[in-house]
This record gives sequence, structure tokens and C-alpha cells, in this order.
Amino acid sequence: MKNILITGGAGFIGSHLSLSLVNQGYKITVLDNLSKQVHGNLPEHSSSLYMSIKDKVTFIHGDVTNYNDWTIALKDQDAIIHLAAETGTSQSMYEIKKYSEVNIGGTALMLNHITHNKNRIKKIIVASSRAIYGEGKYYCPDHGIVYPDPRNDADMAKGDFECKCPSCGHSANLMATTEDSRISPTSMYGITKQCQEQMVLTICKALNINAIAFRYQNVYGPGQSLSNPYTGILSIFSTQIKNNNNIMIFEDGLESRDFVYIDDVVEATILGLNANNFGQYAINVGSDKPISVFTVAETLIKNYISEVRINISGNYRLGDIRHNYADLSTISNKLGFIPKVGFEQGIAKFCEWVNTQDVMKDCLLESIDELKSKGLFK
Repeated sequence: MKNILITGGAGFIGSHLSLSLVNQGYKITVLDNLSKQVHGNLPEHSSSLYMSIKDKVTFIHGDVTNYNDWTIALKDQDAIIHLAAETGTSQSMYEIKKYSEVNIGGTALMLNHITHNKNRIKKIIVASSRAIYGEGKYYCPDHGIVYPDPRNDADMAKGDFECKCPSCGHSANLMATTEDSRISPTSMYGITKQCQEQMVLTICKALNINAIAFRYQNVYGPGQSLSNPYTGILSIFSTQIKNNNNIMIFEDGLESRDFVYIDDVVEATILGLNANNFGQYAINVGSDKPISVFTVAETLIKNYISEVRINISGNYRLGDIRHNYADLSTISNKLGFIPKVGFEQGIAKFCEWVNTQDVMKDCLLESIDELKSKGLFK
């Protein structure tokens, strides 16, 4: 397989992946709509992500919701890496139609096209997300492995943010989430990612096409948007720091995520592309370590040598999860993947890159006002 189509290939993950594959001798076609939220108002002139790939790939300025764009993009392709998607968890809770049309509808058009037209597609990789698990996997001393229900508004309003055993209501202990864990998304974004991966795995099985749904954890690194207030906690905090604004942390700061560096994500994805094992399956991609949001803020302040303060607000967003980190046994066994970039090293690289960038406007308060107006921020 030498001809690879990457949808969303001008985005954060997509641009890094495109360049890495080009360097390995692949012929890459990118289908991307150069979204303003990611690339700014004049992407053809100001988007560093787009500029990094435009002369190295065959670029199609198009949209995954347009069937004709799929027709052009799929010509003579051997494999598809489907990354194009709307990605903000909180934003998805009120931009429901948009997230459904792009994430689910765009994937449906892709699958419809390869079902009804001659093609030589041998593998499809789709970007899924840790968001499909919802609160993920926990252990209750009395009931064993449990999957907590979404946290309720009443508990969080009292400052009780932890997940509870659904059987006894007592606090449960976080475990690494395995691929066979319960699927229970708590946001519209998570629902659309669940639909994407199920659609791809189901149709590819029927068509005898190899397929992998990579359940990416929180991907970070040089190149991620510093102006998007809806996604990317490291970017949001960095922009606050660079504007000399204090960092606002929701809940109590102890909520945690699995942060995986972009180079590791690219390596894992290419291992999946090149894998010979046949079938259709889902695989976690992460670092196997939960890091609290408070630790993230402290580490960023230290790296930027800043004196801004950390304000733990106690506010919360409906649709957010408390904790989640990936069990990496499957990806280790199937693809031989082990993450190479630790959190401290990755943050240092990220901050070094941010220091070379223009300071973006801090739009977090504007995004919060938008959430408040929808009743999704408390």
C-alpha cells in the first residue's frame, strides 16, 4: 500500500502523520476543509499546519460531507486514514447537528462510496476516542469491576466530583480502561466517535477490508491549536499563561487524563497501517498513565517560568468525565507499540515550541459564556 488518503490531514495529528508517511516514501493525498476553528481566517497564508504539508502532498480543499469530494479523493487510493472530525467535547453538547453531520454523516458517505464504487482500498483506519468509554473502568471493593454512571449535577454542585459504584453508591477506584470495557459516552462527541468506529468496523467486516479504530487518548505536542478554546487543555492553559492570565481549573483540579505525545500517536498509527494481521478491531493509544489537571497546570507554569496563579474554580461542564487512562496491552501485543515520550519530556518539547509562536488571544471566557448560555456550565 503506497497511496494513502488522510482525511483531516492538515490538522494537528494529520499533518504530523502526513509528513512522517511522506518521509517513508508513501504518496499521500489529503482531504481537508481547513476549518477556521483550527486554521484561522486565512489558512492558505497563516496556518503553519497547512503550510507544512501543502507542497509535499496532493491536497484537496474539500469536505467529508460532500460526496463529490470523496469521489475525487478516493481515486487510486490503497488505504484511508480517516481523521477528519469535529472534536470539542463541551462544544458538541450544543452543536449537535454539526457534530452529527460531520462525524457520522461524513463517515457514512465514505463507507457508502466504497460500497457502491470500484476501489482498491485494503485498509481503513479511523480515529476513535477515549470519549466513547465515558467514565471508564473502576473497582469497587464490594462489587468488583464496575462502570460508573455519568456524574450527576446534584453531587457536583456540592463539590463531590468522584465517580461512584453504580450498585452501592460508594467511591470506586480508577483502573486502566481496556478495549472490552463498557462503551458509555457522556457527550455528543463521544457518541459520534462511537458511531464512527462501529460503522467502519461493521462495514469493513462485510466488505472484507482490514480496519482499525484507534481510541486515541489526549494527544498533545507541537502544532496543536493555541487559539481553540474548546479542546486541548495544554493549549488552553498555555494561552492563558502567555497572556499573563491566571489559569482557571474546573472541578477540584484532581480530574485526570492520559496524555500521549504526538510522535507516539504517529508511530502507533503507522504501525497499524503497516500491520499484516487481518481483521477489524479497536485499539487504545495512550501513555498508560493518568495525570491530574492540576499537575498539568503546575508543570506548564514551571516550564514557562511564569508567575501566574492557579485558580481552582469548582465550576464544572456537563459532559466532562472525571478520569480515564488507557490499558495498552492490546496495542503492545498486536503492534509492538510502547510509548517513548514521557510526560515531563513531552511537556518540555511542547513548551519549547509554544515559546516560538505568536501569543494567541485568550478566548476561554468567551467559550465559557457560550456554555453558560446553553446551561452546560455550572
